[in-house]
Amino acid sequence: MRAESADDIIVRQEKNTVEPLPHARDGVYWAIKNCFDIILSIIASIIIFIPLLFLMALIVIKDPGNPLYFQKRIGKGGHPIYVAKLRSMKKNSDRLEEMLTPDQLEEYKREYKLKDDPRLIGWKKAGDGQRCFGGVLRKLSLDELPQIVYNICLKRNMSIVGPRPILEEELSTNYTPSQQQQILTLKPGLTGYWQAYARNNATYESGERQKMELYYAKNCSLKMDVKIIFQTIRAVFTKNGAQ
Repeated sequence: MRAESADDIIVRQEKNTVEPLPHARDGVYWAIKNCFDIILSIIASIIIFIPLLFLMALIVIKDPGNPLYFQKRIGKGGHPIYVAKLRSMKKNSDRLEEMLTPDQLEEYKREYKLKDDPRLIGWKKAGDGQRCFGGVLRKLSLDELPQIVYNICLKRNMSIVGPRPILEEELSTNYTPSQQQQILTLKPGLTGYWQAYARNNATYESGERQKMELYYAKNCSLKMDVKIIFQTIRAVFTKNGAQ
């Protein structure tokens, strides 16, 4: 029998038929995954504590203000969560109409990110998005580190591996109701299938990002999670798909 591909999943779900996911019945998988999240996040929190303080100090020096920010996302079961990040953007970056050109605003509304974001700390001219301080934080995924301490270790509303924490507008715009149900059966992840293997090379506009997130929701397993972790490490060091 041919294995179900990501495209097959999309076609079936468009018919709004929601089948029980295999991992939903796998108690062993969830028990091991939860233990892994707890143990690894505690160890990682200890290791990154001093580097986090150093990065927070740099942020305050370069752009005075709170070095952390908490963004509302949709978590498991559709419940709102607040995701912790190091602030890679200048203050008042939520004022999109004031800080972005019409073309940039259109790009942001389409993909919820920009290839060259003028809101990043240290951005001064076109092209700086790849090399300014805020851009480097994002390219190396350093801005995600507080999620290990706050969301995975303390709040337990995220996992090491899972779908990317998603905005409510992203969810409703890019996924059908049945696809939303599938995505929301899982805790959002610090990393995931999309982040590790494609990142900015797969977009909402092309449909590839949705396919990859849904593929993970359908096929997640311990073996797949371990592969994603090692691929994430490789992607960070090679900057594959980074913006």
